[in-house]
Amino acid sequence: MLSSFPLSLVLLLSVSHSVIAAPNAPQGQYVPLVRRTLRARSVEEWGEWAKAHREKLSAKYGDTEKRKRSTGTNLLTNQNSDSSFFGSLAIGTPPVSYNVILDTGSADLWVADANCNVTCNGVATFNPTASSTFSTTDLPFEISYGSGRASGTLGADTIQMAGFSVSNQTFGICDSVSDGLLTVPVSGLLGLAFKTIASSGATPFWQALVAGDAWDSPLMAFQLTRFLDDQTAQSLEFGGSFTMGFVNNTLFTGDIEYVDLATTASYWILPLTSLTTQGTNLEVPTGPEAYAAIDTGTTLVGGPTRYMTEFYAQIPGAAPGTGNFEGYYTYPCATDVNVTMAFGGKNWAISEADFRLTQLTQNQCLGAFFDLQTGRSAPSWIVGDTFLKNVYSVFRYDPPSVGFAQLSDAALALNSANTPVPSATIGSVAATVAATSTGQPTAGNSAAPSRLAHPFMMSLVAVWAVSSMAGLVLLL
Repeated sequence: MLSSFPLSLVLLLSVSHSVIAAPNAPQGQYVPLVRRTLRARSVEEWGEWAKAHREKLSAKYGDTEKRKRSTGTNLLTNQNSDSSFFGSLAIGTPPVSYNVILDTGSADLWVADANCNVTCNGVATFNPTASSTFSTTDLPFEISYGSGRASGTLGADTIQMAGFSVSNQTFGICDSVSDGLLTVPVSGLLGLAFKTIASSGATPFWQALVAGDAWDSPLMAFQLTRFLDDQTAQSLEFGGSFTMGFVNNTLFTGDIEYVDLATTASYWILPLTSLTTQGTNLEVPTGPEAYAAIDTGTTLVGGPTRYMTEFYAQIPGAAPGTGNFEGYYTYPCATDVNVTMAFGGKNWAISEADFRLTQLTQNQCLGAFFDLQTGRSAPSWIVGDTFLKNVYSVFRYDPPSVGFAQLSDAALALNSANTPVPSATIGSVAATVAATSTGQPTAGNSAAPSRLAHPFMMSLVAVWAVSSMAGLVLLL
């Protein structure tokens, strides 16, 4: 899932977005997908996954220099027990749906091209000639990962999601994809960070909607389900919800604690203010060393070595991993690990089920916090789904901030629930709003794909099949 996105672009790219919102789009259909029973991973496979996950995250965060608006909700699917979460969007005319990782840790949209090599077998691919609204820029596009890359060209077409539509949206169409970067049924990635880190230089889909005044409120929100601790989990399970333009009050309780971004808008970066384990308040850094990227496209939590060393020193019997598990820690499975994190004034607890990444042997378990070395201009901490499954998270454009709230009983009841997996649907759109953005591609920008970039995607994936619906709809 991780990577730097060097993009070789030298021309100025001007993009005009026409944004369409659907205040009264119909509710999506609940259609169960074919379920596949998960196969237990061996210790060796977990080691390969762990090593790849750490390397990709290091690469992703390497060195980097009015009228009525509307709301929309996307249903999510949980694939392979929380390993990744993805949803669907539709591209082109006529619209065709594609599953994409929803990633607040990057800012570009890309999908596999119909001419992609054999590594794209089994996933839906985009055929530019099949869309009457597609236009090509002939500009090269390349995304590099720690273990491979995806490359192709930039084009523009109409993108639809959750009752919203943006015309002439720039995205990457990749005809060369390294083996293991795409896992069925995912076709690409939708970046939900800011334009400043977009490799294409284009305004991201979500920012085009904000600029077009298409949303009731300038924010997006996530609620993610947990199947990591469910031994009967299928490879496809219900994954949660992604809302645009509003927060779903049925999924959280109490107030949302908003924390202003620690830097100018790029990644969604907050200052880490507290970290506890086993009831001990640990030393936390200040200034830039405390900066943490809140990243839905990352599975685990990574931090600087000296803080990880102190963190695991509080857990009796914890020991550094070796070989493929270098940078990770093991601990006795009989130990209940209690962890909290804070980015403002409130401590948020991480479930023992989320902290216990997997059981390697009868007595030895693998922790979900690991050593991570990022680039000088990247945040020192990367906070992924291990934390985010425990809160209702809100990403607010104005004022730039991230908010967390306590999950409601209704949200918690969706964990390990026998809820039908939603299918991708394409809904109607209406009520045109205009938005204009100018993308200026810049070489060396760092954006990144998500953890879907490895075949052993943790036994915790969540497939987000997007349902086109608008309004205050509970989409899970």
